[in-house]
Amino acid sequence: MDTLNASGGGYELRFRPLFANHRAFAFPCDAIGHVDMDSLSEPMFNNYLYARAMMGLELSWPEVRVSPSH
Repeated sequence: MDTLNASGGGYELRFRPLFANHRAFAFPCDAIGHVDMDSLSEPMFNNYLYARAMMGLELSWPEVRVSPSH
């Protein structure tokens, strides 16, 4: 599973794929799942909008997790 991630705080908002051979998306967030969209690079911002649009179609509803880098 290919994961797109950006370094950030101690939490990530993770969207898991609903189908095999699709990638997961993870974005830095706070403890309640708020993503600072202004701090994302343009590609990460576009991936975040894509992930939100694909919830329930290609991706799971997101979950807040402790970032693996912490």
